[in-house]
Amino acid sequence: MQRSITGMRRRKWRQSNMIEVENAILMAAGMSTRMAPLSYEIPKALLKIEGEVLIERQILQLRESGIRDITIVVGYKKEQFAYLKEKFEVKLIENPYYMERNNHSSLFVARKELKNTYISCGDYYFAQNPFRRKEEVPYYGLTYQEGETPEWCVETDESGKIQKVVIGGKDAWVMQGEVLFDRTFSRQLIPLLESAMEREEEKQTYWEDLYVSSLGTMDLYGKQKKKGEVLEFDSLDELRETFPWYRAAKDSRIFQKILATLNCEEGELTGFVPLKENGVAKGVTFSLREQTYRYFYESGKLERCRI
Repeated sequence: MQRSITGMRRRKWRQSNMIEVENAILMAAGMSTRMAPLSYEIPKALLKIEGEVLIERQILQLRESGIRDITIVVGYKKEQFAYLKEKFEVKLIENPYYMERNNHSSLFVARKELKNTYISCGDYYFAQNPFRRKEEVPYYGLTYQEGETPEWCVETDESGKIQKVVIGGKDAWVMQGEVLFDRTFSRQLIPLLESAMEREEEKQTYWEDLYVSSLGTMDLYGKQKKKGEVLEFDSLDELRETFPWYRAAKDSRIFQKILATLNCEEGELTGFVPLKENGVAKGVTFSLREQTYRYFYESGKLERCRI
């Protein structure tokens, strides 16, 4: 009986100390130039996959979990997100620094929204709803990567608390998925965001860098995900690997022009790589039947590359 009572008390203690999730922030300010040529016409978070717009899918998953206070940080092609305000009653916050600074700037402009808060990338595809109204601990979603990986690799202690983070590794749990801040973590992160925004040398800093630099005093736990729970694709080729039936031409004027000019099927085009000038995407290269082509966004010029 004593053991049963102790177990009941432990459960009640856990329930009374659960984190009540208050809101969510979806980051969708970036240019996603590696998703060329689609990202020249539409932000990656607004791509339609399996009949659903990526960011709309996350908004619906959050609402299904009882989280209706949702903020979307926008920047690149911000006007294309405007319809979401009326459709889902979300808040939009503009990040005017998206071209010159990394993702710490998105949380900086939304810092007043940081509480017990879910943080997620607007272009993630969650196969199952990962969001909950209550959680036991603040955490970062982790997925297992076999073989060599350039991602943020994580080591945790027996309780699951993250103890070490290194960039690059092998056969490791990596940071990929939604994140939950509690109020303590948010209070600790805000001054780090404000400080980073004041320093030129921090332009390419991720908010995760700020966390890792204070790992001994800022607590996040690792929440391990099953394979396929979190899908992320940085390029059109990666998107096709995940969804082989995906066809871009239905939503892309550029694709329609390329297909018509080269008289080919969409599936024949591979190896998309953005063409950049001073860090700005100017076009895209791709392969067709062992030939390499270039398409220039502004002029609409399509040419075969000479070897």
